[in-house]
Amino acid sequence: MKKLLKPYKTSGTGKCFGCSPENEHGLQMQFFEQDEYIISEWEPKSHLSGFKNILHGGIQTTILDEISSWVVFIKCKTAGVTTAINARFKSSVFTDKGKLTIRAKLISQDRRFANIHAEILDTNGKVCSEAEVKYMIFPQEMAVKKFEYPGIEAFYE
Repeated sequence: MKKLLKPYKTSGTGKCFGCSPENEHGLQMQFFEQDEYIISEWEPKSHLSGFKNILHGGIQTTILDEISSWVVFIKCKTAGVTTAINARFKSSVFTDKGKLTIRAKLISQDRRFANIHAEILDTNGKVCSEAEVKYMIFPQEMAVKKFEYPGIEAFYE
């Protein structure tokens, strides 16, 4: 498993709610690449609960969207924006039962769109929620100019 660097942390977009270590109110997710997957191991905080100790569905959806954006960065080698997300909540995700595994992989890609499958697994490896995420992806030149995409090399040591 290869740890992925966060090249955006020094740019104007460096306070991302999903991944920035500089955003004290954010999720501060870290990412790894393993074969076709982008993976994050993440410990939920109790203040992100909806009902009692269950991770809020909106936060779950945000997590699924965030890891999907990293699939676009790494597997599509560009930047993009979410155009659709279809999340399904299969089982409760608890904030007090330890680390979760979040993983996503590219299902298909054409010139304009990437389709990604993302899921949240509990500590026992059970899929608790999943999403099909569609991203509009941009040509390299636009990704660099408008979205500050640093190039694929910037994500690796």
